[in-house]
Amino acid sequence: MAREDTKYCFQCGQRLKKSRTEGRTRFICSHCGWINYENPLPSAAAVVRNRTGQVLLVQRGTQPGIRQWALPSGFIEIEESPKEACLRELMEETHLRGTITRLVGVYTQPSKTYKRVLIIAYEVEAEGELKAGTDTKDVRFFSLENLPEIPFSSHQKIIQDILENRERE
Repeated sequence: MAREDTKYCFQCGQRLKKSRTEGRTRFICSHCGWINYENPLPSAAAVVRNRTGQVLLVQRGTQPGIRQWALPSGFIEIEESPKEACLRELMEETHLRGTITRLVGVYTQPSKTYKRVLIIAYEVEAEGELKAGTDTKDVRFFSLENLPEIPFSSHQKIIQDILENRERE
């Protein structure tokens, strides 16, 4: 992914220049014509609810949002499907094994570090002994009506969509 400091073409090594093409300003190689399309970084999030309808949140142990509460989530590795990444992140952050039951939705969010993140959220049935993973400080179920502050607008929207879906059921 090119950033403002990107200087050279990944194809031919020539210097990139900012130019307007396809309605946007992009980094383009004037030698070979390669266009650097900046795409959102894909991630996956797990929505786990217990029998009383509470939602599972993790207290983050890393930035961004360190010590704040969020859905179990993380970036999709190059060899993974979104579903595999969702279940891996759930295991890493909570020690729970999961089964995906449905797609909640696809969301985007601006990011200072990555410019934009694409979040694919799944509802997951989980089992096992709940405990914090290596990059989480705590894991806990919260009532949908009494959630802690959640720093990510995408996670807030995912939970809002879950709430609205629950009201329609």
